Amino acid sequence: MKKPFPYPKSISLAHRPSRIEHLERLSRELNGPEIYIKRDDDTCCLLSGNKVRKLEFFIADALNKGADTLITCGGLQSNHARTTAIAAKRYGLGCHLILRGKKTEIPDANYFLDSLVGAEVTFVTKSQYLNRKEVFDKLEKRLLQHGKKSYSIPEGGSNGLGAMGYVRAMEEIHDQMEQMEIDFDAIITAVGSGGTYAGLLIGKKFFNVRAEVIGFNIAATARYFVKEILRCARESETLLKINLHLSRKDIKIIDGYVGRGYAKSRPEEIALIKRVAKLEGIILDPVYTGKALFGLADQIKKGKFEKGQKILFIHTGGIFGLFPYREWF
Repeated sequence: MKKPFPYPKSISLAHRPSRIEHLERLSRELNGPEIYIKRDDDTCCLLSGNKVRKLEFFIADALNKGADTLITCGGLQSNHARTTAIAAKRYGLGCHLILRGKKTEIPDANYFLDSLVGAEVTFVTKSQYLNRKEVFDKLEKRLLQHGKKSYSIPEGGSNGLGAMGYVRAMEEIHDQMEQMEIDFDAIITAVGSGGTYAGLLIGKKFFNVRAEVIGFNIAATARYFVKEILRCARESETLLKINLHLSRKDIKIIDGYVGRGYAKSRPEEIALIKRVAKLEGIILDPVYTGKALFGLADQIKKGKFEKGQKILFIHTGGIFGLFPYREWF
């Protein structure tokens, strides 16, 4: 019998559980394992993607602490920033975003939605973003001087509390495997800040899921993310007062698919995104899911996965972030 997980208090924002679908045509074309996809791109229209799962815990915590304004950060086209801005308004909260980049004359995609819901934005340079704690501190003090009580959420929602969203996702996967009478050999996700992977790993350990959790880093290096994921997972353990005896050996990140860099795509990555759209009617984004699935496809070609195996790919969303890169298509 499945043990109950000691989740902290949360609110309900996402449409859960998200579906698991079989990508029959893509599996046949790659001539390898059977590929399935968990549709976290379909968790809610404006709130779609992996970040909404994390925000269910952050907003509950913010409300519990009497906060009236959320602060978070990201790039100009941050999916996390967009989701935070919209979720904040659902609960009558103010929202201030610290975005890396320059204000554009005509807002587009995620940034357009940030503007539409009235999020306040502070634009910072790359060097300022590297020292964003100082920017957070100044903003928190300024808001306090104006009688506001702020609640700060880290980049990507990746800390011990945010990881709870993907512990819950792994519990869904555990239950769906039983319902579908399927046993996945591997669960694949893009890794951009580490919180999604950390939650999946905690869930794997707690719910005794056999599948190996494999991440494809879309920025930085595998070494960097192993450290970040372990930090995040241990924060979760401390928060919940549990010990799952996690170590670096539990973390599997496949490096080598950052390509031209964060939010920069190679022609072969774009070609795969277009092919999947035409084959399956599934839209990937060039920043996260496109790179991760390209990595998976390449690993299949190299013999990492075999026929007969069953692979689950987590679609972490990003549909709105596709539009600023339309010229690549």
